[in-house]
Parts: sequence; structure tokens; C-alpha cells
Amino acid sequence: MLEVNDLHAYYGKSHILNGVNFHLNEGEVVSLLGRNGVGRSTTVKSIMGEVPPQGSIRFRGKEIAGLPSHAIARRGLGYVPEDRDIFPTLTVRQNLELGIKNPRKPGKWKVQQMLDMFPNLARRAESPAGVLSGGEKQMLTMCRTLMGDPELMMIDEPTEGLAPLIVKQIGELISDIANAGVSILLVEQKLSIAMDISHRVLVMGHGQIVFEGTPEELRADDTTRKEWLEV
Repeated sequence: MLEVNDLHAYYGKSHILNGVNFHLNEGEVVSLLGRNGVGRSTTVKSIMGEVPPQGSIRFRGKEIAGLPSHAIARRGLGYVPEDRDIFPTLTVRQNLELGIKNPRKPGKWKVQQMLDMFPNLARRAESPAGVLSGGEKQMLTMCRTLMGDPELMMIDEPTEGLAPLIVKQIGELISDIANAGVSILLVEQKLSIAMDISHRVLVMGHGQIVFEGTPEELRADDTTRKEWLEV
């Protein structure tokens, strides 16, 4: 579904991605793990066209590297940034409606369906999104991305700074999205959530993939965990 080959990216003269290679199959949940600063967020931003990529990025067999972000989104990729980018003065309902790509041709995800799934959002449906808690803003951002009917969702650090109970709810939401047929590329710092919901895990170090395998294989690999994940 997604094939990334020899991906490089720069911020100014800083070489951030050093030849990233991986693939994601249809229906998979794949987590991208690693310490801060190794290039995980830059990887998804490069795929989404927010950072100029060098290399090959193929989605459903077609090259997307170098396309503008809106064109990539229209091909079926959804991106949930780590900054919980909502429109604070618009209501929760209006934020969800903004996620619809084509109002004349609604997708399988409906606003009311999102509100039914998340009673916290439903209770505040007509309130400005700026009054939501951090966890509620994260849920709103993910739900708004779903309204665009993505085939693949890339979710960047969804549990950062959230309380353990909210982290659990976010993990359940990601599992629900995957069970509905959406493939997931998850950038995550917390091993527990990534290991619980992923089919495969990728570990990054120095701008490259240094490990690829199942959660069970990573649990058994003490060397990789100590060298690339433990602080």
C-alpha cells in the first residue's frame, strides 16, 4: 500500500532522514518508534509533502514524492499532526465538517457517527473547540481526519502529554479506526500503546530504520530496546 525507499530529508543544511526504507501493507497498524529527534515526525511530514522529500514514496503503486499536501490527501492519505491543530473559535461540529473533502459526495464517516462514538465531543458539539481538554482536542483532530475518508492515516504522537486514562481511550480509538478498515502509521513514544495495537513496529535511529519486526520480536530484542529506545 505504502512503499518508502531511500527517503532523505533536510532542515536547512541539517540532514535529518538518511535513507529511510519501509513498507506498510493494507489493513496494517505499523508503529514508528524511537527517541526524540531521530526523524520520526519528519518521516511522516515528508510522506505528506510538508517537508520536501528526496527519494521514492509510492502509495498504491503511484509515486507521490514531491506532490503538494492537498494532492496527497486527495489520494487517500490522512495526517494527524502532533500539535492537535484545531480551529478553536469554530464549534466541534464545524471542525468535523471541515474534514469532509467533498460535501457533494459524503464518505462513509458521518459527523453524527463521530459524535455517537465520542460522548465527550457530543456534549460539546455546539461549543467552541478551544474549550476542549487536550485529550478531547486529540480525539477531535483524529475524527476530523477520518471525515476525509482516508485509506491510510498517519498519526503523530497522539498521546503526548495526556493522562493515562486518556491515553487508553486514544489507543482504543486507533484500534477502532483500524478495525473499520483504515491502515495506520503511528508515530508514538509510549511503547505500551504501540506494542498493544501494532502488527509491526519500526525503530528509528540516526535518521534510518534500525529495526523492523513484530511487537513480540522487539520485546525479545533487549539490545535494540536498550540501544535505541530506553532513555
